[in-house]
Amino acid sequence: MNISSLASLTPSQRQTILSQLSDADALALLYDWRFLARPDQLPPEGAWRVWLILAGRGWGKTRTGAEWVRLQVESGAAKRIALLGRTESDAREVMIDGESGLLSVAPPWNRPRHVPSRRRLVWANGAVATAYSASKPDQLRGPQHDAAWVDELAAFRSDAAWGNLMMGLRLGTHPRVVVTTTPRPTRLIRTLADDPGTVVTHGTTFDNAAHLAPSALAYLRRRYEGTRFGEQELHARLLTDVAGALWRGAWFEQDGFRVTRAPELRRIVVAVDPAVSATRDSDQTGIIAAGIGHDDHAYVLADASLRGSPDAWAQAAVSLYHALRANQLIAEANNGGDLVRHTIATVDHRVPVRLVHASRGKAVRAEPVAALYEQGRVHHVRVFGALEEQMITWTPTADESPDRIDALVWAIWALLIEHDTFTAADAPLFLGDWRG
Repeated sequence: MNISSLASLTPSQRQTILSQLSDADALALLYDWRFLARPDQLPPEGAWRVWLILAGRGWGKTRTGAEWVRLQVESGAAKRIALLGRTESDAREVMIDGESGLLSVAPPWNRPRHVPSRRRLVWANGAVATAYSASKPDQLRGPQHDAAWVDELAAFRSDAAWGNLMMGLRLGTHPRVVVTTTPRPTRLIRTLADDPGTVVTHGTTFDNAAHLAPSALAYLRRRYEGTRFGEQELHARLLTDVAGALWRGAWFEQDGFRVTRAPELRRIVVAVDPAVSATRDSDQTGIIAAGIGHDDHAYVLADASLRGSPDAWAQAAVSLYHALRANQLIAEANNGGDLVRHTIATVDHRVPVRLVHASRGKAVRAEPVAALYEQGRVHHVRVFGALEEQMITWTPTADESPDRIDALVWAIWALLIEHDTFTAADAPLFLGDWRG
């Protein structure tokens, strides 16, 4: 039986084969990736330098990367392997120790020795795999390798680690690298995908449905099917910007845009854009928290937006206010200022509330906030999928209400724009939008 036919077997066919074998032969087959893998998880043929796997969450990217490294070691094709993760923790907990990592896929008779103090795996045949962190690109300035596995390249904050890795990928007769990542339209990913030395494999979350919980798949379809976030994270499509949108996806990929934690903040606000109604078809209530640092940059801290009753969104906003020890809660009052203030007071009357009134169009308010993003003065402390999807898809001509964007805009106005120095031409715009 050849490799392609092995990989094409159904789970029931594989079970039938296993039941006909001795225990020893069955165990050997259970560690044969050609027997377990889908065809698209097996290495492509040809003289490629980069195998770029752009696949949705749960597709089996980690297992595929780990099995490829194992194949290089057991075949003798590689002796010095680089394992490059987004952080040291990712490299250790996903690529090495993870459920589908190198230690898990290793057969009992050829299990590598883990040397955590040196970030290494050592095999009996002398092959060594060393873990590196993209957040420490200088780790890769000196070492040389004949193979590499890079995980979640699209989430790296800069291209420096990748550049250093490729500079050192020069041992052996044909050094290669496998990249396993959920796609984002970063400059590096687009460049790699277009390179003639790259073979690209696309896959969706649902390709691996046989090994994923049906209830989880149903939830993912219900929650994200038809959204840009779902197109990217589940269907692994490289998305381009929407014409007319005020925010650009490339801004979210700039160095320094995302931070793992905010610096010391001198002021924190929670902004609320209340929905008019609370039915199943209603808009969500936007609830965004942000703070301003001593660098005069804004940091988006949380998105607690929800669809629910006035009491539900008030509870969520007040809880976030206390959790972050915020200074103020800001609420748009166009849909009933007294009611908004009263709703919040019923949850906690001690929370200071500032009511703001939108007398200008959404685009007029949002444009200066988008400009601050373009200037690099606003940062996100993590990926806010639903918020960022709305930001790069909403256009001023759209009919829907951008609930999360509205709350974000109020927060950034309060932190950065309200206290900036304005020209005489700016003053009417500012006064027209803020009446507290």
